[in-house]
Amino acid sequence: MLVELRAENYAVIDHAIAVFGPGLNLLTGETGAGKSILVDALALLMGGKASTEIVRHGAEKAVVACVFEATPAAEAILEENGIDAEGKEIILRREILAGGKGRVFINNQQATVAVLRQLAPELALVHAQSETLASFDQTQQRILLDRFGAISTDEVAAVYEAWRTAQAKLDDLLTNEQERLRMVDLWSFQAKEIASANLTAGEDEKLETEKRVLSNAEKLYAAAMGAFDQLYEGGASAEAALRSAGKNLDELGRYDDKFNESAQQIASARAIVGDVSATLRDYAERIDASPERLSEIEDRLALLDRLKRKYGKTVDEVIALGEDVQGKLTEVEDRDETLKGLRTALAKAAEAYKQAASSVSEQRRSAAAKLAKLAETQINSLAMKVRFEISVAGNEQESAWTEHGWDEVEYRIATNAGEPLKPLHEIASGGEMSRVMLALKVAVEEAAAKTRKKLPTPRTLVFDEIDIGIGGRAADAVGQKLKALGRAQQVLCVTHLPQIAAFADQHFVVEKKEDHGRTKMNIRLLDDRARTHEVARMLSGAKVTDTSLQHAAQMIATSR
Repeated sequence: MLVELRAENYAVIDHAIAVFGPGLNLLTGETGAGKSILVDALALLMGGKASTEIVRHGAEKAVVACVFEATPAAEAILEENGIDAEGKEIILRREILAGGKGRVFINNQQATVAVLRQLAPELALVHAQSETLASFDQTQQRILLDRFGAISTDEVAAVYEAWRTAQAKLDDLLTNEQERLRMVDLWSFQAKEIASANLTAGEDEKLETEKRVLSNAEKLYAAAMGAFDQLYEGGASAEAALRSAGKNLDELGRYDDKFNESAQQIASARAIVGDVSATLRDYAERIDASPERLSEIEDRLALLDRLKRKYGKTVDEVIALGEDVQGKLTEVEDRDETLKGLRTALAKAAEAYKQAASSVSEQRRSAAAKLAKLAETQINSLAMKVRFEISVAGNEQESAWTEHGWDEVEYRIATNAGEPLKPLHEIASGGEMSRVMLALKVAVEEAAAKTRKKLPTPRTLVFDEIDIGIGGRAADAVGQKLKALGRAQQVLCVTHLPQIAAFADQHFVVEKKEDHGRTKMNIRLLDDRARTHEVARMLSGAKVTDTSLQHAAQMIATSR
């Protein structure tokens, strides 16, 4: 839901703020007061094209901003674009500089117009005179039909992704086949060189340690045996000293118990010295100052260094590369079998997609016939006499496959008797388009209410000048339909007709006045009394009479 809309130095707007509510929000005012300007401002925040002409004369920049309630899908779009969500609201702001440049901010973080356009389908659909046709393209027409028929495309999306993955694997194998064949010689050499080395994981580190020992054999032997003598073997060894001290402590312990613990500690120390001494002696005995072994290790390390320079930083990486190139060689050797497997997988994925897409197509064709009939009835109740049709054309060519199916959905209409059905974008006027959109939306929402389908919450709908060329009963019918639509979602509508204004849940009046030689626009929310007066003005013109006030009050009461 649109919570708030702001505009500053935008066209004739000096500074305006409108706080909208749920249901039907109606904007009225004198012709030329600037009602449609607010709709254009919202369209700009939905990614519409900007122009320096909208900057108020004398200002450096125009600023438009709005606050929407967040939706999970909108938050996902923000996350994809690296924009942080801020609580339960999404704040959009757009600045248009007089010099021609502009800036976009989402949740006070700099963004792009492209992100606004991504968000638009999740936030609002603006049926402004200049934006209607661009907003309701074939994608939106398909989405509305799917909503009407409660058609899920989740299964189609899943099998489409499986088919695309299988196709990509096959294409990769076929596209890179020549290059792979050229690489076979290189891979064969690499695999043979690595395999012939009989590498063992981590052996380079072990050999380096052994090399250091052999290179310093004499020093290590002398150090080990020297420590052994000092600890155990020599006449003045630590073990001899501890043994002598232990005897004295044992003697003391015979007369004073407090020395028994000390005697045990000395005994433990002797045991530790004995263990360390044994380790030193064994280590010294194992030292082999063999020049032949040292040369052998150095040759092996040289081989390992050469392989690591070519294939990886460590022996483990070299081994991994060897396994990788061997796998590539196996793949080339088994090309025919691999190709056969990939083609079989692709055929299965394609068949699964065809079944899912065909099922969705059948559902769409059935829903299209029902929606077309309901929409035609609704449109003709709005002072139009049309024939309406929804075409669902399935294109089974793989180039037409998408995650939503293979259908092209097109709404067609004939607004005059004897004329052929044409696509919606060929409708003559924006007012007619707005009424068609209103009829479609009402048909969808009424059908959902009757069948009690749990459908996703739709976007805020905005209709500008929906009442062009209608009056009387048709205007009353438009008001009723807007009211019905407002029960399911938020609706904003600009109108000149009192019959429609009487149905408002929130009624705003847009006023233009002169202040210090400058034209300014103001928007304000009307209370019940002011609302009655505004509807009376719309009934009688500039002069509001008691009769028009009574009539206005009666219209408002009746609408409720």
